[in-house]
Parts: sequence; C-alpha cells; structure tokens
Amino acid sequence: MTDFHIRDTHRPPPAAKGRLFGWEWLKAPRQVGALAPSSTSLTRAITAGLREEHGPVLELGPGTGVFTAAILACGVPPQQCAAIEASRGFAAALADRYPEVDVIHGDAARVRHLSPFGPAAAGSVVCGLPFLSIPPQKIMRVLAGSFASLRPDGAFRLFTYAPYCPVPFAIRERLGLVARRTAFVALNMPPASVYILERKPSP
Repeated sequence: MTDFHIRDTHRPPPAAKGRLFGWEWLKAPRQVGALAPSSTSLTRAITAGLREEHGPVLELGPGTGVFTAAILACGVPPQQCAAIEASRGFAAALADRYPEVDVIHGDAARVRHLSPFGPAAAGSVVCGLPFLSIPPQKIMRVLAGSFASLRPDGAFRLFTYAPYCPVPFAIRERLGLVARRTAFVALNMPPASVYILERKPSP
C-alpha cells in the first residue's frame, strides 16, 4: 500500500459516521475490529488527563474520528495532531472533518517513518487499533515504531475488550515497557478497558 497524506489528494464527500463505519467494517472486519464506533465514555477514558503539554499526539487507527475529537477537546492544537489510518474511506472522511489535522493514509506498523513530528518528538500515542486481531509480529512493529517516535517520557494509550492487556507480555519485556490499566468502561458496547504503556524506569 502506498502511503500518502490524504489532504493532498482528491477526497470524496464525507459520509455519515454510522454508515461509513458499517461500510468499512463490511470491507475489512478484522481491520476495523468493532461493530460500532467507540462510546463517549470510552473516548473520555482513553484521553483522561491528556493536555496540550502532552503533545504532539499521534493517533493510530482513528476510524471515524471519535478519539480525534476527544484529543482536540483536551486542548491539543490540531496542528499538533497526526492520524495514521489504513482505510482510505476513513482517512478521507477524517481529513474532511478535521482539515488542520495531519491525516495520513498508511499502515500504523510504519509509524516511525510516517510520523510528521520526527523521531523521539511526540508526547503521546492514542491507539484505536484492534490488537486482539493483529498478529504479534505486527503489534511488535507498531509498538517499536511508536516508542521510537515518542519522547522518553511519552505514553502509549490503548483500549481492549479483553480482560487483560492485549500486548503480549513477551513483547512488553522485549521493548522494556510496563502496562497499567487506567479505566474500565462498562457503558461501552462491549465493555472495554483502557491501558497506558510506558517505558520501564531506568535502574
């Protein structure tokens, strides 16, 4: 797949979020990973405590943009946000909705090459990727690239429908990461947990 910045291409008219989500799910259910966009409760939980000083923010798998809206609502300027989306339909609709956000049509496994902020420059990653349906080798690439793009104190935020962290322990150990669950969102459908991954403190 060729990576490119959506805002530099011709875009189709934006579709209603629900209809677009359903269409993209029918085309690639494993890539989308959910039957409906994340709830307001989950978007608040995954962005809790996020502030302007935690930017720039990289968003992986933004889908219809519910997390994007929450990130911006936290006070992060749109010029300090970049969203990497594998679905051309989602990416085009997101670029129409948020023209000041850098929307990139590409594979999140190539985040270290796609990030417009450069190496070790981003403060946060907000991840909407369905890790439960992604092979461990790709999860490794996504995380290695994300932490190469993050500052030493940067954090990787993600959610899961599983009762455990979706990043295998072996991958966390290999990359020197620790995971902590920060929220359980019972009102989401299905219920979801939010995790933050960070680098282990230096000994």
